[in-house]
Amino acid sequence: MNKSKKFAIWGNTDKPKFWETLPGILDWAKNLGIMPYITTRIEKQFEQSGYPIIDSADDFINMDFILTIGGDGTILSTARAVAHRNVPILGIHLGDLGFMAKVTLSELYDRLDQVAAGNFSISEHMVLEAEMSANGKTIKSQVLNEVVVNNGKTHRMVNCMLEANNRFIGKYKADGIIVSTPTGSTAYSLSAGGPIVEPSVKSIIITPICPHSLTSRPLVVPDSSEIKITFPVDPAEDIGVTLDGQVFHNFNYDAVITVRKAKYTVKFIDFADCSYYGTLRNKMGWGKRGEE
Repeated sequence: MNKSKKFAIWGNTDKPKFWETLPGILDWAKNLGIMPYITTRIEKQFEQSGYPIIDSADDFINMDFILTIGGDGTILSTARAVAHRNVPILGIHLGDLGFMAKVTLSELYDRLDQVAAGNFSISEHMVLEAEMSANGKTIKSQVLNEVVVNNGKTHRMVNCMLEANNRFIGKYKADGIIVSTPTGSTAYSLSAGGPIVEPSVKSIIITPICPHSLTSRPLVVPDSSEIKITFPVDPAEDIGVTLDGQVFHNFNYDAVITVRKAKYTVKFIDFADCSYYGTLRNKMGWGKRGEE
């Protein structure tokens, strides 16, 4: 990899730790002659001035990488902003879990030195496109983790029908349906009983939320599948659609929700000594028994 010359900083400005961490990163960049760019949100709250600003998403194209400082939610919002622009993301997590944000504060500058020297690799993560059509209008959005369909604010069970590539899968009566990427398999889908799927596996995971049936189980389908969700029964309330846990829409029961693989991937910076399975063990207790 080429050495880095400039990078963007995207952070959760609501966390005090972000502001505690930022000055050190700026000093690190200055010492190495690397130019940091900050978002307008950071600039408005930052006492220091004079740093170049990211005014629009297209400004990311000129960056060597994007440094996200926060948690997995921060990475998800960054991924939506970067979208198809092909700029790798390096996540620094300030909280307790940070499954996608691989770098901890204790190793921050060692990892940054590796990136500055070009000593890293790139992993590509699948993105889903959700097409939501109702009342003659269509909304399209992309997600890195998952699309969640439920009965909106009522929290009642939803009756829906699923198809894959125009072939009937089945009818579901459940609190909702999660359609996730392999990256998202360790998020809400996992909490709902879905399988863990390594991000390199080309697949889409369909996980019912608390299904009212002993036979409604999670399903893994090829990433070439186009999943269509419809609602054959009028639920008398709006249908809720949540994208990556951060964007919300409500539709009436005649909505058609189609989920398919997006035409681009999101790229993450990775390191030779990082392991997906090691992350599962260290951050999620994978393979541990009792109080081990």
